[in-house]
Amino acid sequence: MSMINNALSGTMAAQAALNLTSQNVANVMTPGYTRQGILLTSASSSRTGALAAGDGVNTPSLFRFSDDYKSQQMWNAASNQGQYSVVQPYQTQLEQVMGDDGSTLNTGLDAFFSALNAASVEPSSSPLRQQVISAADALAQRFNSLNQVLSAQRASVQQQRGTLVDQVNSLSTEIAKLNDRISGASATGTSTSSLVDERDNKIDSLAALVGVSVVNQPDGSRSVSLRNGEPLVAGSLAARMSVQTSASGVQSLAVKFASQTFNVANTHAGGQLGGLGDFETRVLTPLTQSISDMASQISSQVNAQLAAGFTQAGTAGSALFVYNASSVSGMLQITPGVQPKDLGFSSSATLPGDSGNLLKVIALKNQAISVTSLGTVLMGDAYTQLVSRLGTESQQNQASLTVANTVRTYARSNWQSTSGVNKDEEAINLVQYQQMYQANMKVISVANQLFDSTLALLP
Repeated sequence: MSMINNALSGTMAAQAALNLTSQNVANVMTPGYTRQGILLTSASSSRTGALAAGDGVNTPSLFRFSDDYKSQQMWNAASNQGQYSVVQPYQTQLEQVMGDDGSTLNTGLDAFFSALNAASVEPSSSPLRQQVISAADALAQRFNSLNQVLSAQRASVQQQRGTLVDQVNSLSTEIAKLNDRISGASATGTSTSSLVDERDNKIDSLAALVGVSVVNQPDGSRSVSLRNGEPLVAGSLAARMSVQTSASGVQSLAVKFASQTFNVANTHAGGQLGGLGDFETRVLTPLTQSISDMASQISSQVNAQLAAGFTQAGTAGSALFVYNASSVSGMLQITPGVQPKDLGFSSSATLPGDSGNLLKVIALKNQAISVTSLGTVLMGDAYTQLVSRLGTESQQNQASLTVANTVRTYARSNWQSTSGVNKDEEAINLVQYQQMYQANMKVISVANQLFDSTLALLP
């Protein structure tokens, strides 16, 4: 009977292994599936004596081919990839808009100062004076158009941030629910492999949105927190992330877990949320302020110089520009009702045809202005330096994104080498377990023949 019992345990073990192999093969194309293995151990003999070989084979449990270190590498790579990929479309759009010769501020400035130079030939000419006003209006529209693009990007960033926060909350809730199901299944001895795979896929998706740190717990659950320690998931509890908007329109992140609220800096969130915060802080906000500085100082310097001159009627020159920092579409405008005769080109009230003050207005192009992110620069060079700095930022981000994509591909491949299904390996397992099953069935057949032979000897 011991032969039959031993062989029976072998057939059951082979059957369990064949079922497991079929599960691996069935999921060879399933994204995020972790292959499983079966643990076989020799059963100790329940009998005594020198000839008691043992009681067959035990199959105490199944196991997953998983490596937490490789999983963490893959999640970190997903965060870095998300951080650089989310901002590249914004930077590419800004490069195209600011580098377009048809809409660049440099073209508008050149046209404005060209009109002033043309007027210096005959300062009393009304058509030439009108050309100056028209060129000033075109320059103002270029500033306003660019300001609208920057404002639209800021609104888009804020809208996308809100969408990403909703996704973070949804994924955190789902991970917490899976933690609860995994803990319950583990307590009853039920296989949790498919649930763990589903949870790991959710964590991978979450890692693309924010930088995460994952810690395994004894009950099979996983605690998930931001890189700085703010909790997102603990057991079956999920935190709630929200976007806080100040009176000035500046957004910040907050995480509420249980009764505690944690403030999270936009630039420290990691993943796509961190990428948006970094882009907004380092690129978009300084660029917007720099364009506003340029508009403000061009307006104030031109107006101040024109006010120092005299019109054809001998009165003080009128302001040409109106600067309004609170307006998106009308940040810079022409003074309503300004006429060619109101321009103070003359340096003397008694010399209506003089161009002395007009030459000083022309010279402003080579005067210094103070611009956020650049410091003190020449008026004619400020925009060129802003475009150059934007191009550098974009190139650096593209290079970082290329590296992040490579690291993510390597991390994914590294994870796959351990946890992914290998078709050749499973094919070999299938043959081996089939042979194991057949061999044990042969043992049972031999045992039956011996038993029958023994019975035949009895009278």
